[in-house]
Amino acid sequence: MKIKEIVKILDAEVLTGELYLDIEIEEFAVCDLLSDVLALSKDRFLLLTGLTTQQVVRTAEIAGGIGVVFVRGKTPEPGAIGMARSHHIPLLMTPMSTFDACRTIVEAINKKEK
Repeated sequence: MKIKEIVKILDAEVLTGELYLDIEIEEFAVCDLLSDVLALSKDRFLLLTGLTTQQVVRTAEIAGGIGVVFVRGKTPEPGAIGMARSHHIPLLMTPMSTFDACRTIVEAINKKEK
């Protein structure tokens, strides 16, 4: 699934990284504890989180993340947007809850596999 498909199904706003929405996502992760993100053994994943600091962007990048989705309509700090822009990491913001965003993504994946 591509990031641009996530934008559509989550009714998300693209905050930065418009040029990178064609990147293919291999997995996604949901986490608000950055040490858990660093412990992931995933590659090319999209991170869904309620955290809005620039450390989220840095941690996702270090752990192999290719984008970040902020849930519950949370707006990231300006520093997070600037860091994502300079590192070419798409940032999305959705009004959906964490649960609803995860459910929507899983349903879309399952539908696509059929």
